[in-house]
Amino acid sequence: MESIPHPIPRTVEEVFTDFKGRRAGLIKALTTDVEKFYQQCDPEKENLCLYGFPNETWEVNLPVEEVPPELPEPALGINFARDGMQEKDWLSLVAVHSDSWLLAVAFYFGARFGFGKNERKRLFQMINDLPTIFELVTGSVKQSKDQPAAHNNGSKCKSSGKSRQPESQAKGMKLSAPPKEEDESGEEEEEDDEQGATCGACGDNYGTDEFWICCDMCERWFHGKCVKITPAKAEHIKQYKCPNCSSKRVRV
Repeated sequence: MESIPHPIPRTVEEVFTDFKGRRAGLIKALTTDVEKFYQQCDPEKENLCLYGFPNETWEVNLPVEEVPPELPEPALGINFARDGMQEKDWLSLVAVHSDSWLLAVAFYFGARFGFGKNERKRLFQMINDLPTIFELVTGSVKQSKDQPAAHNNGSKCKSSGKSRQPESQAKGMKLSAPPKEEDESGEEEEEDDEQGATCGACGDNYGTDEFWICCDMCERWFHGKCVKITPAKAEHIKQYKCPNCSSKRVRV
């Protein structure tokens, strides 16, 4: 939400200057001003966004009310995940979304002012020469990419094998397959229970080769892909709230 008017960039150089200014502001929020940024992202507040401005400042604020917005909007509700993850993981997640937002804004200007193939390529090359916010916040892209991949593979094995181990590994979170009552009478009842479990988002039935997560508020199960939660991300969440329950908390 930009309260201060800024010149609209119209050339590749002007868009790149705008990009660098917004990027510098976001980097401040996630590094030198991180304590202030952390305090402003109160999970009890409504859906908040992190904005970077061309004058190298930043702001945590509500999203714009106009639809569609004048510029692409940053990730919504970054404050809700703050207390459910380790601080470094949360900051890394915000950094990834900030990088995505910067690219969206830059190429929005490019599309708006008719940048051709060569201009878009030149703009991307200029942007690509700079380290991403994620790289600066984490210090090492390679380790950050490899580590979630290892967690993801392990979680998939447990999910496919119908293991209940992920519950303890994820600090009490309900992960993997939806629960089914153990019955000594045979496997047929277990299969019926599994077939009866449906995703609270898409309504599809449970599949043994899919990752599931349960909301700690409404006790409904969801495909991880439907609520955009990966096994690696789930391991850092202390208490998961589905999108519907998160919305209810906002309205209280």
